[in-house]
Amino acid sequence: MCRPNLCRETRCCAAGRCIGDPAGRKEASGLKKGIHPKYVRSKIVCVCGNVIETRSTLPEIHVEICSSCHPYFTGKQKLVDTAGRVERFRRKYGPKEEAK
Repeated sequence: MCRPNLCRETRCCAAGRCIGDPAGRKEASGLKKGIHPKYVRSKIVCVCGNVIETRSTLPEIHVEICSSCHPYFTGKQKLVDTAGRVERFRRKYGPKEEAK
């Protein structure tokens, strides 16, 4: 059973044991001091210009693609051609032209 004189916690589990630390040594947040980074308001900035407000350990995050410009979310398909690879693939595996 939870004993109020030893425990700051007034809640007990089904077995009658104290849920909190019996000696009351835990901090209110449950985290150790000095080892965790600051959790601050953060801005995520996309190349397309979209800005998303959130919380993070970094104050500002720059990304190349976001939900506003990603083809999966927009429904528009963009082929990113890197050094002609898409064109080379289409020539190699595309429809064959008959020789005359």
